Amino acid sequence: MPFRTALSGLNAASADLRVTGHNIANAGTTGFKQSRAEFADVFAVAYAGISRTAVGSGVKLAAVTQQFTQGNINFTGNNLDLALSGKGFFVLDDNGARSYSREGAFQIDREGYVVNAAGQRLQAYPVRDMLDGTFETGALTDLRLATTDSPPRQTTRVEADFNLAANAEDLSAIPFDIDDPASYAFTTSLTVYDSLGQPHTAQLFFRSVGSSNWEGYLAIDGQQVGGAAALEFDASGALVQPTGTVNFGTHVLTNGAAPLSIEFDFTRATQYGTASTINGLRQDGYSSGRLTGIDVDKTGVVSARFTNGQSLPLGQIAIANFANPQGLQQIGDNQWVETFSAGDPLLGVAGNADFGLVQSGGLEASNVDIAEQLVNLITAQRNFQANAQVISTADAVTQTIINIR
Repeated sequence: MPFRTALSGLNAASADLRVTGHNIANAGTTGFKQSRAEFADVFAVAYAGISRTAVGSGVKLAAVTQQFTQGNINFTGNNLDLALSGKGFFVLDDNGARSYSREGAFQIDREGYVVNAAGQRLQAYPVRDMLDGTFETGALTDLRLATTDSPPRQTTRVEADFNLAANAEDLSAIPFDIDDPASYAFTTSLTVYDSLGQPHTAQLFFRSVGSSNWEGYLAIDGQQVGGAAALEFDASGALVQPTGTVNFGTHVLTNGAAPLSIEFDFTRATQYGTASTINGLRQDGYSSGRLTGIDVDKTGVVSARFTNGQSLPLGQIAIANFANPQGLQQIGDNQWVETFSAGDPLLGVAGNADFGLVQSGGLEASNVDIAEQLVNLITAQRNFQANAQVISTADAVTQTIINIR
């Protein structure tokens, strides 16, 4: 019996060495989670029949459990290197076979899909509405990055903040002419865009036509659009009329784009005693743009950045969690698959509920502590030597008995 007991100890120490060696071998593996060998004692009879003098039969390997503690995040500067800070797993798909991983070293394949080194596609929630940035969280899809240009947007609204000098000369006796600087007191310009994304120069002209009364005019590409817009200020210099937006009229273009019809918001205009100045001009149009980069925020929203200054959402990375992560089955390549003991996957987005946050431009390092593993090596080695000594001692005792005459 001592031989079998000591043999079980040797096997347990060997298993401990294998687990420790596996941890050390993967100390530099991205997203790796260390394992721990757990042992249990062995009795040869059922629990109900064990007496107070029963001697155990050795030890057995009860389980090898994963330790899902957080690893350090190493920053790489690559926007598609993703790390999870907190609980959760990235969801991967390989032709319908779903797996889960903490390794976030992703790249783009020839079709524009975000994949890992094995070609498995990262799963995300698709965009429901690009304007308000909402996502369809009811279904997962392969995350695919845009490779086309960003579409242009026609200018439809301009917000103008300016001050008109209260002591400006009354020009009501002079007919307005955009080519005659003497017929207006103040002018400013800005760039607006048509439906094809082509820029056009819009000029605003203002002139005083009596006490606290002004006229505004619009010209696009040197052509006057519509007539005058009346502006009226009160005694404190605040705008009284108009109370809403001003539309000078429609400007027909010759390049095939839709006619320009722009609403001007002058509600922040003032008439003070200082010189006429422009404080701000904001318009809502832009030209088309080429893709310049990809951004991923902490909630996993993936956006394409374009040369026209626009950023369009492409999807939101899905995060999975489990009631019992240690019940997941390892399949290699830093991946796990769900099992009955792990529970059903809980899908959500980063930063919501019990899910961690996404760190773009970084990778989660292995959570293996080399110093701790080296101590484990020494301990396992001592255990192996001690059990080998039990066999040697038992052999000596057996030999002594055999030698009795």
